[in-house]
Parts: sequence; C-alpha cells; structure tokens
Amino acid sequence: MMNISKTKRNFICWHTLFAVISAALGAVILHFALPGHYFGGYPFIPVYFYIFGLFSIYMFDACRRHAPQKMLLLYLAMKMMKMILSLILVLIYCLAVREEARAFLLTFILFYLIYLVFETWFFFSFELNQKRKKKNKNKRLGEDYTLVISSTIY
Repeated sequence: MMNISKTKRNFICWHTLFAVISAALGAVILHFALPGHYFGGYPFIPVYFYIFGLFSIYMFDACRRHAPQKMLLLYLAMKMMKMILSLILVLIYCLAVREEARAFLLTFILFYLIYLVFETWFFFSFELNQKRKKKNKNKRLGEDYTLVISSTIY
C-alpha cells in the first residue's frame, strides 16, 4: 500500500473537489453568463492549476519528511516557480492564439488568484493545526513531568 500522509490525502481530496467545482463553475459562467466569451483554451487553465497543486503537495510532503526546516523556503520557491511558469505559459498562449488572448488572460488571472487564496487557506490551516498539536503535546509533557516530580517527592 502506498504511504500517504493525512495532510497529503486531505489536500488531494480538497484540491480535487475545488478543481472540479471551479472548472465547472467557470465553464457555466463563460457559457451562460458571458456567452461568446468561452474559448478553446479554457480547459487547459483548471488542468494546469490542478496538476501544479498535485506537484506542490508531493514536493511539500517530501520536504516534510527529509528537510522539515526548509518548508518555508520550499513554499516560497514553489510560489515563485508557479508565477514564472504561469507568465511563460500565458505569454506563449497569448502569442499563439491572439484572438482569444484577452479572455484567456482574464480567466487565467482569476484562476490564479482563486487558487492562491485556496492554497494559502489550506497551508495556513495546516500550520495552525500543527502548532496547536505541538502546544497540546508540550502541555501534556509538562503535566506528565510535574506528575513524575510530585510523585517522587511524596
């Protein structure tokens, strides 16, 4: 059986659900609310963000196991890599398909911002939970230590 952490499993589940909902909602908006603005490259956008999210969580999980002290550095590096790769892909698409460039660019930026909020929320919640667990563990260790000292005194 494949070894998968609870955090990775949660992220993959939430990320998949978020990707399906955002992709479907975006398609519905482009088809019905903004008729005539749907473009052929639209499916590429949610797929790109989904694949990059999966790549990110596997990188974070590997870092957590092998170099946990480098997590913040990896997080920042992944954000920069995503920004640079996104700029390159947007530039290539806009140059290749000029008639759809505006719709593609606006949709891509919207997805970028939405995924930025989602990923930030997920990892902020993860870090908050980790700190809470560590605090509770230290509190229990302190209580156990006090109990050991008081039992040896009496």
